[in-house]
Amino acid sequence: MNSTLRDETMPSALRPRFRAPIWTLLLLAPFVAEVLSGSTRTSILFVYVPEVMVWGVGALLCRELARRWRAGDVSLLLLGLALSVAEEFIIQQTSLAPLPFPGSHPEYGRMWGVNLVYFLFMLGYESVWVVLVPVQLTELFFPQRAAQPWLRKRGAIVACVVFLLGSRLAWYGWTQQARPRLQAAPYSPPLGLILMGLLAIGLLVVVAWLARNLCRPSPGDRRKTAPVWLVALTAFVMAAPWFELVGQNFIPNPVQPFWIAFIAGAAWAALALSLFVWWSSRQAWSEDHRFAAASAATLACMASPYLTISSWPKIDIVGKMIFDALALIGIFILARKVFARSRTATVNAPSEAEEA
Repeated sequence: MNSTLRDETMPSALRPRFRAPIWTLLLLAPFVAEVLSGSTRTSILFVYVPEVMVWGVGALLCRELARRWRAGDVSLLLLGLALSVAEEFIIQQTSLAPLPFPGSHPEYGRMWGVNLVYFLFMLGYESVWVVLVPVQLTELFFPQRAAQPWLRKRGAIVACVVFLLGSRLAWYGWTQQARPRLQAAPYSPPLGLILMGLLAIGLLVVVAWLARNLCRPSPGDRRKTAPVWLVALTAFVMAAPWFELVGQNFIPNPVQPFWIAFIAGAAWAALALSLFVWWSSRQAWSEDHRFAAASAATLACMASPYLTISSWPKIDIVGKMIFDALALIGIFILARKVFARSRTATVNAPSEAEEA
């Protein structure tokens, strides 16, 4: 019997509780993507609440679909891309409206009514650091719950309502409040682009469902995978330069013509995806590898603001350092848990002679 249906029919006192992993993911998704990246600083920390409603609940819903489908990380990444398209085309529409940020180049990479370079960056950033990485870290904290859906029917309905409400708040806060304060001209995206965004979201969800068994290891797979240290190094090296892509919209002399940066970014993302799909599709891919990849990507995200942090107000610099210290403590605690489980599993594993 499906585990979700079985939980629904059990007496409430006997049903497994998922409050801890749910709240961890709700808080962790915007913390990794927004706070550690420096996008949300101490001086504007009040926006963390709507970020939890959109990013936290969005990541939770993506994970819920993937686990109900018994899908792998490829499907989870595709659902993360759908969430990113929703943010960039429907919710805050930041990839459609000309960039209003001081010092940015509003016309750089802008074609067909879309900020193409900015949009490409956001597709990778939001799908990986909002969805994939926080889900991996949360499931490593709660390994007994990693393969199970966490929401029952009522919880799923509540999550959808909160997500829609948070999306409305985010839309209003950005398009009606923040943009005017940045002295940006009013902008209404063409209906055609909104419809294209909705179509892309639907297609990505369908493809995620079709790809639910793609690149998953088979039980008899004996192939080796990359060493844990190489996974960590590769994740950091592939993740850190990604933030240079969005930087093209702000540096004095961006790469020209813009399509060079766009093609280079797309190729870089394809290379990273190919490597990790290749490695993780083997039975030897373990919790140690998942931790190495997720924590290294988090560290890359956390390090990126230090290139420009000297221009921040003092309160934001101090806040950044405090949040980074908390993140490092969390990563250290998780590392001890993961590697302790790994040592226990190695000790308890039968030898080849015993299996024979």
